[in-house]
Amino acid sequence: MSEPDREPTEKPTHDSAEATHEGQWMARNWLAIAAVSILGLLLLTVGMLQATGLVSVFAPVADTETQQWGAFAVLALGWVLLAGWSWSAVTG
Repeated sequence: MSEPDREPTEKPTHDSAEATHEGQWMARNWLAIAAVSILGLLLLTVGMLQATGLVSVFAPVADTETQQWGAFAVLALGWVLLAGWSWSAVTG
C-alpha cells in the first residue's frame, strides 16, 4: 500500500481577496470547458445528422457533398483548437 503525499498539492489560501480571485478563475475556466463540451455535442449531432442525410446544414455554403464535409471538418478543427485552448488555461 502506498503512502499518501505528505505535502498538499495546493497551498490553502489565507487571504479573502486571493480566495475570491482563485474562485473566479476556477469558475471562468470550468465554464469555458463546459461551453466547449456543449459545442462539441452540438457539432457531433450535426455531423451525425449530416452523415445520415437527414439534414444538409452546409448546403447554402457548399454545393457538393465533399464541400459540405469540408465545411464540417473546418468547424471540427476550430472546435479542437478551442478545446485545446480552454484546457491549456486550466492546466497551465
